[in-house]
Amino acid sequence: MQMIYGVNDRPKLPQLLLFALQQLLAILAATIAVPMIVGKGMSTSAALFGAGVGTIVYLLFTRFKSPVFLGSSFAFLGSMATAFAGAVSMSAGYLGLLIGAVLAGLVYVAIAVVVKFCGVKWIEKLMPAVVIGPTVAIIGLSLAGNAIGDLMKGNVTVEAQMLCSPYLALLCGLVTLAVTIIASVYGKKLMKMIPFIIGILAGYALAAIFTGIGYAAKVDAMKIIDFTKFQNMQWYPEFSFLTAFSGNYDFGEAGSFGAFFATIAVAYVPVAFVVFAEHIADHKNLSSIIEHDLLSDPGLSNTLLGDGVGSIAGAFFGGCPNTTYGESVGCVAISGNASVVTILTTAVLAIVCSFVAPFVTFLSTIPSCVMGGVCVALYGFIAVSGLKMLQSVDLNDNRNLFVVSVILIAGVGGMSLTFGKVTVTEVACALILGILTNLLVRAFGKKDQGAVAQTEAVESEAEQEAAASDAEEK
Repeated sequence: MQMIYGVNDRPKLPQLLLFALQQLLAILAATIAVPMIVGKGMSTSAALFGAGVGTIVYLLFTRFKSPVFLGSSFAFLGSMATAFAGAVSMSAGYLGLLIGAVLAGLVYVAIAVVVKFCGVKWIEKLMPAVVIGPTVAIIGLSLAGNAIGDLMKGNVTVEAQMLCSPYLALLCGLVTLAVTIIASVYGKKLMKMIPFIIGILAGYALAAIFTGIGYAAKVDAMKIIDFTKFQNMQWYPEFSFLTAFSGNYDFGEAGSFGAFFATIAVAYVPVAFVVFAEHIADHKNLSSIIEHDLLSDPGLSNTLLGDGVGSIAGAFFGGCPNTTYGESVGCVAISGNASVVTILTTAVLAIVCSFVAPFVTFLSTIPSCVMGGVCVALYGFIAVSGLKMLQSVDLNDNRNLFVVSVILIAGVGGMSLTFGKVTVTEVACALILGILTNLLVRAFGKKDQGAVAQTEAVESEAEQEAAASDAEEK
């Protein structure tokens, strides 16, 4: 699609702040969800701070040419749990988080060095459009269940049980989606570029009305928003490195630091290779959206370095390894705003907001149903952008048809593999299986394919000559 703001464009300050807020809202739920899932006292505001720092590092390494935000990676959830499981003291657990993030980041650095010397042509051959297109689509489709599941949830709970009516939550989510669509399709100028903000505010307002009625009438089913979060606000980020370096290291079952280090390495390093596949898919997707090949300029080696070092920096503060966010890419696609300045402003805004307790708390009170309504559009755009990559692919060719079919079914079917404490996600499994299928269908019969094409061309030419001869005779 045509970008309203290109990569190097600078929106005016008022608009810039709105665009940055929209990006922040798009990535917020996933970024703070990781520390909430892991628990162990991990700070959501510190994760937000770390995401901002990691994004700035990424932008520096990519020379401000790649407009994407880095946030907490879900791929490392199992690895982070291992860091805490292998330690008794909290300090040792947080130290494990930092060690793991450094090891994962170094994997990216090592791959970046290889790419620097070997180039990216091998990647183009290994992952052409017929492979990367459906893989990008799977990134969006694999998240579809999360979006639909969130559509029927509020955030008022008692002992992990949802209190609000799923139908009221669904109504709020659908209103959010409808307003987002209307603002994007029928909106004028600025409204067209901030559909998520408008949609979220509309959904939040409706949820707040239902919640207010619920409290007044003492009807729990109408309580969608958990306003009690304002009673226990976290006034400042609790950085991971402060806990990690506070001493009192008890490595539990590992016994020694060496054994603990080995456990962390086994948990983090293989996952980093899995996330590498998603890194390429995200950047291929973003490249197609902004119509500029990011693997060539600023280059895959630079995006890898930015992602790896940015992940280390982010984890140093927030404990969570970072990765490029599909939500951010989807936001760029829908809003038509690819300005890197917007991404930089979002990173700064995330850092600043992590110290503003009321604002962070307000963001955390946005109910799941409202964010689910937004994510239906976000994840859908990711899936569609991947399918658009297939426009230049001849699906009448059975070789291409097999590759696309295998990737889509493996990804949508949720194929994933677990080796000990390492899980290969459905996206990575689909990509790997697609690469192998593509190599299989093109490993043999190249000569025969060429001969067939040549024969068809000769037959077509003969038919044309015969037709012309018949026309002359008539």
